[in-house]
Amino acid sequence: MCVEKGMCPVWQHPTRGCRQARTEGHHMTADQSSGDETDSTDDELIPDGGEASMVEYGIEDKPPLIQSILLGTQHWLTMIGSTIAIPLVLSGALGFNGAQTAQLVGTFFVVSGVATLAQTTIGNKYPIVQGGTFSMLGPALAIIAVLGGADGGASSTVMMRELQGAIIVAGAVEVLIGYLGIFGKLKRYIGPAVIAVVIALIGLALIDVPQITSASQNWYLVALSLGLIVLFSQYIDSYSRVFKLFPVLLGLGAAYLVAAALSVAGIADIVSLGGVADAPPIRAITPFQWGMPLFSGSFAAGMIAGMLASAIESFGDYHSVARMAGEGAPNKKRINHGLGMEGLGNVFAGIMGTGNGSTSYTENVGAIGITGVASRYVVQIGALVMILVGYVGYFGAFVTTIPNAIVGGLFLAMFAQIVGVGLSQLQHVDLNQNRNVFVVGFGLFAGMSIPIYASNVESFEAGFAAVPVLGQVLGIPEVATTIGIILGTEIAIGGIAAFILDNTIPGTKEERGLQAWEDITEDEDAFEPYHERLMPGGEPANEDIADD
Repeated sequence: MCVEKGMCPVWQHPTRGCRQARTEGHHMTADQSSGDETDSTDDELIPDGGEASMVEYGIEDKPPLIQSILLGTQHWLTMIGSTIAIPLVLSGALGFNGAQTAQLVGTFFVVSGVATLAQTTIGNKYPIVQGGTFSMLGPALAIIAVLGGADGGASSTVMMRELQGAIIVAGAVEVLIGYLGIFGKLKRYIGPAVIAVVIALIGLALIDVPQITSASQNWYLVALSLGLIVLFSQYIDSYSRVFKLFPVLLGLGAAYLVAAALSVAGIADIVSLGGVADAPPIRAITPFQWGMPLFSGSFAAGMIAGMLASAIESFGDYHSVARMAGEGAPNKKRINHGLGMEGLGNVFAGIMGTGNGSTSYTENVGAIGITGVASRYVVQIGALVMILVGYVGYFGAFVTTIPNAIVGGLFLAMFAQIVGVGLSQLQHVDLNQNRNVFVVGFGLFAGMSIPIYASNVESFEAGFAAVPVLGQVLGIPEVATTIGIILGTEIAIGGIAAFILDNTIPGTKEERGLQAWEDITEDEDAFEPYHERLMPGGEPANEDIADD
């Protein structure tokens, strides 16, 4: 279906690994792919008037080193907001002092860098950054609250050790889910309508982040950073390759200089560099730096629920990054190995003591859409930058001086891009069929509304205990906590609702977009797991794992 030269007939991007297309080792650039369409073996499938590609650098491309460093730094900058926000929230709940908070932020950077290198090298090999997850922040805060929080009860380090144990258990479960091929087996039942809901909710779920919605936010600075990013990426990107490749770096840099100038001039107190000089040159970030992990069954159950929500989000991210990179939809094997590696990243995060997990970064996916830079090499360079920043105290301290308002402008651009990418999946679905319109509409509405209801529930344990017949089971603290976390996660609720409806309401494969989905899915041969490359003769040691 997908031709050697030209575009994937459904996604309208030059693609590698599409059904009946070239495999992993045969790379073709965007310039090559826009060649003579007469070479096609299936000319009728080439869309009329299709654009060549929005991709500047494909997955296999390696830009010049200096350019790659700048592009990698740009990828890293897109995830700064969450990478700083999550540890700041955790440190406040734990009652950490300034030095402990700085240590936690540095740990997040190191874990993100190492996990990203692992995923892009021996995981699913997608150009996708790994980092902290809001899906596991909720369970972490719930655990801290049970232990007494910063106002009393357990000490801050004991609470962190409990978090470490829960995260390690959740990570181990995700390793099993990934490498046993559970999510891969579900792929045949997950069509474009479901993926559209999941990806769109990834962006919509972040609509109320404080960097955007805070009443005290400096909206002049938000508008400046957003306006510059939109200007460079959408309006004048054709005037210079610099604008096309570096809209985020240019937008954030210019906005930061304005904020710094206003601060120096005494007009506004926005940027303070005093803490940079006081930062230690090197941070000693080591395994078990807070102490050995503690393991509690109820805490682990809650964290597993957060991990499952994170896995669903990653499932959507894989499809989204493939879409933006002009690639065929991920096959079962790539999905399985991606989630398995994310599980290992969670275990590593627990060992290092982030108090949070590791997952695919939605912000990074949005950056690929804005810049067109989908190079795995660039993301790996960005990972090295993360590790460097984590260990060098001056860099980490400087990062914390970036105003939330500037980060808010970046978030507005990226999250909007993600929502749009999610909705673009509907091109495969027959929207003239009422069942498809209902599946998408209900999935989105349920995903946004039910978590709001869940946030207003004072005690799931008490409510579930009162349920007739099943109350004795549902009222168990571990069960109630797990269900409460799932109900409070937009992606989980919307994805589950869309999944059930799409697989129970009558509809043909063509109407549901499953046939088109199958046509654009990469061959199973397009992804070769790392362990298979190490086996003599290229044969995997475990056929069950390899075939999933």
